[in-house]
Amino acid sequence: TFKLIHPGPAKPIIISCMTSTVKTNDLSQILAPISLEFKDLDQVIRDRLASKVALIDQISTYIIQAGGKRVRPALLMLIAKALANGKPTPHTLEMAAVVEFIHTATLLHDDVVDESTLRRGRETANAAFGNAASVLVGDFLYSRAFQMMVGPNDLRVMQILSDATNTIAEGEVLQLLNMNDPEVDEASYLQVIRYKTAKLFEASTELGAILARASDAQREQAAAFGRHIGTAFQLMDDLLDYTANAAQMGKNAGDDLREGKPTLPLIYLLENGTNAEQLLVRAAIEQNQDLPEDVFAQILSAVQNSGALDYTQAAAKREADLALECIQDFPSNEATTALRDLCVYSLARQT
Repeated sequence: TFKLIHPGPAKPIIISCMTSTVKTNDLSQILAPISLEFKDLDQVIRDRLASKVALIDQISTYIIQAGGKRVRPALLMLIAKALANGKPTPHTLEMAAVVEFIHTATLLHDDVVDESTLRRGRETANAAFGNAASVLVGDFLYSRAFQMMVGPNDLRVMQILSDATNTIAEGEVLQLLNMNDPEVDEASYLQVIRYKTAKLFEASTELGAILARASDAQREQAAAFGRHIGTAFQLMDDLLDYTANAAQMGKNAGDDLREGKPTLPLIYLLENGTNAEQLLVRAAIEQNQDLPEDVFAQILSAVQNSGALDYTQAAAKREADLALECIQDFPSNEATTALRDLCVYSLARQT
C-alpha cells in the first residue's frame, strides 16, 4: 500500500496497490515501459500535424512545445502492451496520436469558451493567437483525427472515437448549462465529468484493448478502467484548483471558481458549509469573474477547512480503487504494473 499525503489540510488516504519501486508522483518513471514508443509518438504527432497553411503549422508547433502529460495516449499504449504481453500492435501509435489530437482540440475550444489565459504555465493559444485562430485550428485537429482513424480499417475503432467526440461535445454543453448555477448537485456534476473528461480516457483504453485483439471481457474491463481513472484525474484537478499554485498546475489557482464552475469542493461546501459560507459561494458562482480577491480568499479558506477537500479526495480514491479492480486479471507484465502505478499517481500528483 501507499500512503498519500496531499498538500493542504486533506487527510492522508490509503490506496491498495501491488508493491512498486517507482515514485508515485514521477510520471516519467511510471511510463518507462513505453518510453521508446513515446519518442516515436512525438514524431507521428509532428508529421501528422504538418500543414501547408502557415498559421496551422505555427499554432501546432506552439501546442507541441507546451508539452503536457499525454496520459490518454499513454493509457492506450499501455493497455495494448499489457493485453498483448508486449507483442507489437499495429496502428497503436497512430491511434494514440488521434486521441491526443482530439484532447488538444477540446483544450483549444475550452480555453476560448472559458476565456482562459494560462495553460501548462504559458499563454493559451487563444491568448497568443486570438480566439478565431484557436477555434479553427481546433477544428483542423478534429478533422485530422478523423482522417487518421480510418487507418486500422476497423469499424469498432471509428465507432468508439466518433461516439467519444460526440459525448465530449455533449459534456461541454452540459458544463456550459451548469456555469453560474449554484443549484448544480453532485450527480449532475459527475455526469459532466463522465461525458467531458472520462469518456476520452475510456475510449483510449478500449482502443488499446481492440488493437491488442483482446477478448470482449478484457475490452470491457479496459474501458471501465479508463472511465474510472479518468474520473479520478478530474476529481483531483478539482481539488488541486484549491491547493496548488500556478507554477504547479500551469494555470491560475481558483480558475474554476472565477469561471463560475460549481466543482465538487464547492458543491460540498454549498451543502455542508455554514449559512454565511453558502451565501458567499452562491454569490461567487453567480458573479463569475467579478469575484474580488478578498472574497476568493474567504471561499478558499472555507473550502480548505470544511472537509470539502477530504470529501473530494475520497471520491477520487473510490474511482482509483475501482480502476484497480478492473485490471486485476490482466496479464502480469511491466505494462500492467504501470497501469496500477498510474492509479496511485492519479491521487499522489500535485500537477
